Amino acid sequence: MFRQRLTQLSALIALWLFISGSGNADAQPVILIDGSSTVYPITKAVADKFEAAKKNTIKTSVNISGSSGGFRKFCRGEIDIVNASRPILKHEIKECKNARVQYVEIPVAFDAVTVAINPANSWTKAMTVAELKKIWEPAAQGRITRWSQINPTWPDESIKLYGADIDSGTYDYFTEAIIGKARSSRTDFTQSENHTTLIDAVAAEKNALGFFNFAYYIENQDKVAAVAINNGTGAVLPSVETVENGSYQPLSRPIFIYVNIQAAEKTEVKEFVEFYMKNALLIVKEVKFFSLPPRAYATMLEHFNKKRVGTVFDGISAVGLTIDDLIRREGRLEFEHH
Repeated sequence: MFRQRLTQLSALIALWLFISGSGNADAQPVILIDGSSTVYPITKAVADKFEAAKKNTIKTSVNISGSSGGFRKFCRGEIDIVNASRPILKHEIKECKNARVQYVEIPVAFDAVTVAINPANSWTKAMTVAELKKIWEPAAQGRITRWSQINPTWPDESIKLYGADIDSGTYDYFTEAIIGKARSSRTDFTQSENHTTLIDAVAAEKNALGFFNFAYYIENQDKVAAVAINNGTGAVLPSVETVENGSYQPLSRPIFIYVNIQAAEKTEVKEFVEFYMKNALLIVKEVKFFSLPPRAYATMLEHFNKKRVGTVFDGISAVGLTIDDLIRREGRLEFEHH
């Protein structure tokens, strides 16, 4: 009886080894990508088209953990590419350096962080940066709770605040642009990494105020209304025109992918990044983001192929950058090597 069971067990082990070996022989290479929920729609669209072009011989895994969460994985060498809705920060540069992870920084598009209200809001269609700061700064917590406290002509009703979660690059950028310090804000607001959740919340509450990226707003402009932002030069709504001409400030921002240079040695990763750069112009527009000029994608592809590692941002977020500013900065002859 014992021998019979041993024989059965041996057969099962042999079968498992055969199946495992066969699976490995036929295993498809998988490109691991994680990070920003803002950049996700672009990279996911590229990934889907890339898989189709490769007739599904290469797989892509595109996940969301926020820019900060993505960089943590990236700097541990756990993923090939990180989606980021802000430049890599100083502590992340250090973490990557300590783990000997080198990377190529590739801007892929521009976004407009959009401040939105419920369409039933009849008292304000525009807000100044100072008014937004008064609402969102840390000192406002538990103290600034009603619209009338911002402007006496606005109703004496409770403000309901919604925004991107604190692990997101969108939160980092919004707080630095509006408050003057990244990751510094009141914490008594409803946060989510799911932009659709935020839009639905603003759409359901007359006194709501929220922020999220432009692509999600433009797809839901029948549900929520964008607030025109006045940075001292007049109120400006987010749009293709105002982002491209640089007038929607300070909430226009570049968004990125970062590619692990060691992972780029793999054929599938190299082909994916090349496909990304050659098709970004149209795909970025398809998913309602703002594309860079064609020459910018050609330059980024050149940087990638030459393995020009590092960042041109020195670990500092770039508030108030226009598309032209970005092109000039990325076109510098020498990267800072970290």
